Amino acid sequence: MNGFGELSSNFLREHLRAPLTLALLVIIPVFFVVIFASVLGDFAQALGGDLARQAATAISAGWAAAFLSGTLAFFQVNSARGADRRLAFAGLGTWRVAGGRILASLALGAIVSAVAFVTLWIRSGIEHPWHAAVAILAFAAIYIGIGAVVGALVRDSLEGSLVVVLVFAVDVFSGPAMTSGGGLTDLTPTRDAAELLIAAGAGQASPGSDWIAVAAVAAGALLIATCAFWYSARSRL
Repeated sequence: MNGFGELSSNFLREHLRAPLTLALLVIIPVFFVVIFASVLGDFAQALGGDLARQAATAISAGWAAAFLSGTLAFFQVNSARGADRRLAFAGLGTWRVAGGRILASLALGAIVSAVAFVTLWIRSGIEHPWHAAVAILAFAAIYIGIGAVVGALVRDSLEGSLVVVLVFAVDVFSGPAMTSGGGLTDLTPTRDAAELLIAAGAGQASPGSDWIAVAAVAAGALLIATCAFWYSARSRL
């Protein structure tokens, strides 16, 4: 267990050692909550949606966590594929390497979510802070799964990062209250988390069924991410 924790810590330090990563952990949440929120509200109006300003600010914190967590998970798989394979063959095993990667991704997601949450709190306040914190973390968990899967299946870093951005863009602009019609809203992976975060920002409680749905989607995304890390450590392609 100590070796497993040390492996996860090493993976985490590998990312936090980069000055650019540390800068993005602060810049991205601030950008999304302070600037992107107003843009999101304008787009919602143009598309016939009814996303209120307070709700747009709240959901932007979730998008910040999603974007950065997904991107970091993608590059964890893409840039460390060879190293993970060597670690697995050296005796650690593919599942231990995958477990270390998923814990490191979760730690990064928690850091991003915390920064986004604090930025949101400072920017506009939160009526239901614990609800908002869990919803933001769910955004991060879901996009860890998306980023890891894209990293495992797309070897080229530019192509893969563009795929992550494309999925993110479709998700954002098809989300709840973004359009006048249903569209892709019911099919987006973050729908339930977005509705929770919008409700938390508006000071409204959410039914238990919504929480169960969010937990199920987030858990499924993390399971898929673990399998993607395992596949990447195992694959010789």
